[in-house]
Amino acid sequence: MSGCALNEKEFFSCCQLLLQQSEHLRDGWSWEAVQGSEEGYLRKTVLRSVVADCCDAQKQKEAASVSPIFAHPIQELQQQERTQPVVATRFHSDGITGDGGDEDDAVCVLSEGSSHVLQYEYHILYSCSYSAPVLYFRAFTLEGRSLMLEDVWSSVHPNFRHCLQNSPLTAITQQEHPLLGQPFFMLHPCRTEEFMRPVLQEAQEQPRPVNYVLLWLSVVGPVVGLDVPLKYCTQLHPSSPSSSEPD
Repeated sequence: MSGCALNEKEFFSCCQLLLQQSEHLRDGWSWEAVQGSEEGYLRKTVLRSVVADCCDAQKQKEAASVSPIFAHPIQELQQQERTQPVVATRFHSDGITGDGGDEDDAVCVLSEGSSHVLQYEYHILYSCSYSAPVLYFRAFTLEGRSLMLEDVWSSVHPNFRHCLQNSPLTAITQQEHPLLGQPFFMLHPCRTEEFMRPVLQEAQEQPRPVNYVLLWLSVVGPVVGLDVPLKYCTQLHPSSPSSSEPD
């Protein structure tokens, strides 16, 4: 690994190690190969219970005065998350919408204060442009209705949401999945090198084994409700992962 950049071969090696640990911990990660291509991605689905909340996320944004994401130490954001209530998801009250396009614009309809279970699907891909992993995700109700972008925003914990909304280049956006050609949400990777640099430098000074993808995921995952169990770090094997691609 040269500096803070991650090449594609190293990405596959880190993914292989994460898959081995996930299998041991039964954490649900799998490798999805793209038919007719050597490319692939990590995939995991998670069920999350949320509560409908009609509070306006925009008002919270205007009331906040917080620096862009990752400007604060990671530990500070995690401490704030533990001391504040879990944010609830806000849904549209006008029912299913549609503009005649090809995309499924069905929106979940909930009464205020009611609980609901959503299914989140997370994908980890490699970006050649940024030499870094990228987190793509989408969310559905159990009836198959997809969440819109503003609903995804309001499902983000307030501490992370304020930081993201004050830093548009690091924001959650909707993009076409580069391997599937389907609409997904993503966390923009433009500042990955910035927040990974101090972590990697400290690891090199120790020295201690580092799984770049695992460290990166422990930072960006909680922003969109994807927590990384601490056992991943305690079970990190000291030997370097092999360079072969995951099965």
